[in-house]
Amino acid sequence: MERLQGKSAVVLGAAGANNMGQVIARRLAREGARVLVAGRRLEALEALAAEIGGVAARCDITQRADSFALADTAKAEFGRIDIAVNATGWGYLSTFLDMTEADLRKIADLQFVGTVFFYQAMVAAMAELGGGSLVQISSATATIMLNDHAAYMGTKAGTDHIIRCIAHEFGERGVRANSISPGLTDTPMTATATAIPGLVEAFLPSYPLGRIGTSEDVAAAVVFLASDECFMTGQNLQVNGGLTLRRNPTREEVAASIQQAATAHA
Repeated sequence: MERLQGKSAVVLGAAGANNMGQVIARRLAREGARVLVAGRRLEALEALAAEIGGVAARCDITQRADSFALADTAKAEFGRIDIAVNATGWGYLSTFLDMTEADLRKIADLQFVGTVFFYQAMVAAMAELGGGSLVQISSATATIMLNDHAAYMGTKAGTDHIIRCIAHEFGERGVRANSISPGLTDTPMTATATAIPGLVEAFLPSYPLGRIGTSEDVAAAVVFLASDECFMTGQNLQVNGGLTLRRNPTREEVAASIQQAATAHA
C-alpha cells in the first residue's frame, strides 16, 4: 500500500455512487495520493471527497473551459498533477440503423471531443510541471465486436489512438499515457443488464479467467500505471480476464442464455 505517497491525482467521472471512478478514487487515496474528484454532480463529489480526504470540483467534460478550470484547481490545491484518470462514459446501445443524430453527437461529445479537451488540459499541466501519468478508461469493445454498440466502440477506439499520439509527442516531457480496456464489468452502469438472469452466464465462456471484471480490477491497474515503477506508455491494457483472446457472445447466444435461465426458473 501507499505506492503513490506524495502524488496528486485527478479522477473525472466520480459522481455516480460506487461507480468505477469512485472505486478508482478510493484506491488512489488508499495508496497515498491526494485526490481531486470531478464530475457533474458536486454534492455527490463533495461527499466522496470528505470520505477520502480529497477535494471535489464540478466539471462537464463536454465543455473545454471546464477541463482547463479543473486543471487550474488541481494545481492550486496540490501544486502539480501527477495522475489524471478519465472514467467518464455512457453505455449507449442502439442498432446501427437506429442511431440518431442527437445520440451520435451526444456520445461523440462525451467520449471523444470532450475527452480530448480533458487530455489537453491535463497534459498541458503535466508537461509544464515535469510529467505525469494520464489514464483513459477505454473498453475491450474498442478491439472486439459487440452487437448494437457501434458508436460506443468507435469513440472509445478513437480515444485509444489519441492516447498513443500523446504518448508519442509528450514522452520526452515526462508524460506517460495509457488506456485500460475492461470487458463486461460489475458496475452501476451495467447493473440493469447484469441483473437479467442468464446474461452474465452468456458472457462467462468468453473469459479464460472464469469471471467478469470488477471496478477493483481496473483500479489496481490504474495504480500500476500511475506508479513510478511503470515503464510503459502508449499502450492499451486489456484488463478483462482474457476476453480479447476470445470474443463477446452474439446477440443470439445472449438471447438463448436468457431464455434458458427463464425456463429453468419457470
